[in-house]
Amino acid sequence: MTKLGHEVRLMPAKDVKAYVKRADAEAICEAVRCPTMRFVRIKSAEQQGQLMLHRARDLLMRQCTQLINALRAHLTEFGIAAAQGREGIKELLAIVAQDEGSRLPVDAYASLPVLAAQLQVVQTMIGSLEKRIVAQHRSNEASKRLETILGIGIIGATTIPGC
Repeated sequence: MTKLGHEVRLMPAKDVKAYVKRADAEAICEAVRCPTMRFVRIKSAEQQGQLMLHRARDLLMRQCTQLINALRAHLTEFGIAAAQGREGIKELLAIVAQDEGSRLPVDAYASLPVLAAQLQVVQTMIGSLEKRIVAQHRSNEASKRLETILGIGIIGATTIPGC
């Protein structure tokens, strides 16, 4: 729209909600004229792409957690438990790979390799997105400066400039 010569201004959804009426266009025009209305900074296509990368990683991280919790819960139902953390899940994956139905009912065992394989796929996808984020970080001066602040790592440093 800006390329066509229009002034684009974005309003936060929570502020627009108060103006939603039957005639939405009229309500939005009223909201724009309101002197106390705040506007959101418009993101470039590159910034939107960076934030999309982070959102995709976040989604995959949540799926990874769901798969780990499912594997733990299913195996715990049959008395097979492991320590928390990465070492614990490695132990559970080894049990799934070696068991082949000896300690578990056949039907129960049938679903576990599927979950284990999906977990590995999701972890691989997370790794590829994280490599892309690290590459972004290395090529962005603002991100490098942000990382020098105590408590801000690569993920935070690459997210903040896109907001």
